[in-house]
Formats: sequence, C-alpha cells, structure tokens
Amino acid sequence: MTIENIDKNRCKGCGTCFDICPMDVIRVNKEKKKAEIRYPEDCQVCNLCVVFCPEGAITVNKDKYRPLMTAWG
Repeated sequence: MTIENIDKNRCKGCGTCFDICPMDVIRVNKEKKKAEIRYPEDCQVCNLCVVFCPEGAITVNKDKYRPLMTAWG
C-alpha cells in the first residue's frame, strides 16, 4: 500500500483529495463527512492529495514515493 493514512481528527471532509486524485483512491464518506481510503492498491504515489489537502491530513509511504512526472520536463 502506498497511501498510508488520512488523519480523521484533521480531515474536515472538504473533498479536495477526492477531486484531485487521478486514480480514484479516496472517497468521502457522506455519513461521517470524512475522507476514506477506498482503493489503496491503485495509488500511484503522485502525492497530489498530500500537496492539496488544506488540513495536512494525508500521509503516503515515503519509501515508495516517486517524483511526479511532467510532460514538459
């Protein structure tokens, strides 16, 4: 697994991580109003969820981290 944790105490359920994840790994539980890791095996460790989470609630496995590839260089 590459995405490790979403801190339930820090998560405010804003949905930014869900919106930004290109692999659909994270979903927002409507009842709990918190983000959840639903498909951890699909995580590509792009780190977008970590970068864009306004609460700093998401951590990924740093051993598997790879810099985000860009088409421009």
